[in-house]
Amino acid sequence: MQLWQGRFKKSLSKTTNDFNSSISFDSRMFREDIQGSIAHATMLGETGIIKKEESLHIVEGLKGILENLLSGKLHFDMECEDIHTFIEGELTKRIGDDGKRLHTARSRNDQVAVDIKLYLRHEVEEIISLLKDLIKVIASKAKEYYDTVMPGYTHLQRAQPITFGHHLLAYGEMFLRDLSRLQDCRKRMNINPLGSCALAGTTYPIDRHMTSELLGFDAPTNNSLDGVSDRDYCLEIASDLSIIMVHLSRFSEEMIMWCSWEFKFVELDDAFSTGSSIMPQKKNPDIAELVRGKSGRVFGDTMGLLTAMKGIALAYNKDMQEDKEAIFDAVDSVKMCLISFTPMLDTMTVLKNKMRSAAAGGFINATDCADYLTKKGIPFRDAYKATGALVARCIDLGTDLENLPMEEYKKVHSAFDDGVYEAINLEKCVADRTSFGGPAPQNVMKQAEDMLKKIED
Repeated sequence: MQLWQGRFKKSLSKTTNDFNSSISFDSRMFREDIQGSIAHATMLGETGIIKKEESLHIVEGLKGILENLLSGKLHFDMECEDIHTFIEGELTKRIGDDGKRLHTARSRNDQVAVDIKLYLRHEVEEIISLLKDLIKVIASKAKEYYDTVMPGYTHLQRAQPITFGHHLLAYGEMFLRDLSRLQDCRKRMNINPLGSCALAGTTYPIDRHMTSELLGFDAPTNNSLDGVSDRDYCLEIASDLSIIMVHLSRFSEEMIMWCSWEFKFVELDDAFSTGSSIMPQKKNPDIAELVRGKSGRVFGDTMGLLTAMKGIALAYNKDMQEDKEAIFDAVDSVKMCLISFTPMLDTMTVLKNKMRSAAAGGFINATDCADYLTKKGIPFRDAYKATGALVARCIDLGTDLENLPMEEYKKVHSAFDDGVYEAINLEKCVADRTSFGGPAPQNVMKQAEDMLKKIED
C-alpha cells in the first residue's frame, strides 16, 4: 500500500516501485520513526485533535511494533515504499482505524526530516565519543614519549629535532578541532521540523513546542518551507566527517611510512597487520591503508550530497531521497575507521632508538648551530651562511656536526668554540624549545594533560 494511492487508478509497476522505494536503506531509522510518531500521537491527543484514548492506543501499538522489531519477532516488508509506510501499515493492521489517525496534521516530508535529524543526532554523539577515545590515546602516548627525540620534517626532509610526543599532539589538536566542529553542528541541527507538514504547516491546532520537548529538540523550526527542505545538517556533518578523514588519512600515511624498513620508527601489533600470500617476510599496515583509502569514499559522499542539493527549488523534491545513502555511508565509514585506527595506535610499539638515530642524521640541529652564533652577536644571516658551509664540509668529510672537529668550525668562523657541541646536542636542542606550543618535554607533558582535560569537559 502506498500512502498516496487514493489519487491513482493504477498501481505502480514493479520497476517503478523498486526505483522509488527507499526502505532498503531508510529502514535503519525505524527507532527514530517510531519515536517521532509517538511524540506526534501524544501531541494529537493532548491538543484534542484526536481523542485521548485514540492517542494512547496508537502509542501502545507503536511501542509494540518497536519491541517486536528489536526482538526480531517482526521483520521489515521490503515491498513497502519506505519505513514510514511499513510502520503505519503495521500499526493499522494491529489496532485498526485508530492507526489511520496517526498521520493527521503530518506529512512524510516533515516525518522524514525529523527521522533523519534524530538518527544523525545519535550518530554524531557516537562519533564524538569515538573521537574522544582517539584523543585520549594520543594524549596518553604523548605523555609516554614526551622526551623521545625524533626528526621533525618539512617537504619530507629532516628539518629540526622534536619529540614523538609533540608530533602525536599535532594530530590531537586536529581531532580536537574535529570534535568542536561536530559539537557545534550538533547544536545547530537540534531544531524540530515536525509540524512543518508538507511545506505550509497545518490548520490543525498542533503544539510544535510540545513535540520539540518530547523529542529533545531545542525549539521548532521557524519556517515550514525551510523545515522540510533543509539538509544543511547533512551537508555540514558530511563536511565535518570529510575533514576527520583528511586527518585520519594523513596520520595513516605517516604510520605506513613509520613502519616501513626505510623508517622503522614503529611496529604495528600483529592484531592490526596482515601478511602476503607469496612473500612470507611481509607485515603490511593494511588497516592504515584502508583508512587512507576510505577517505576518498567519504569525500565522494560529501560531493554527492552537495551536488544533489545544489539545484533544488523549495520545498521538498524526490532528489532529497539521495541524502540518506550518502550520509549513512559517510557516518558508517568514519565510525569504522575510528574503531579500527584507535586500538591500532594504542598497541603499536615505538622504536625509540631508531627515532633517535634518524634524528642524529640529516643535520637537523643546523638551526641551533646558527642560533649559537647569533647569541654571540653574529647577525643571523651571517650565522646561517656559516652553518651552511659547515654542513657542506660535513658532507664532504662524511661526518655530522656533532663529530666535526673544532678546527673545521674555526675555519668557517672564529666565534665558534667548544660550547657549540653542547648547543647542538639533540636533547638540549629540544629541551631549549620552550616557547609556547614548542616541543620541549615539559611543554609536551603539559599540552597532553591539557588535552585530556578538554575532552573531559
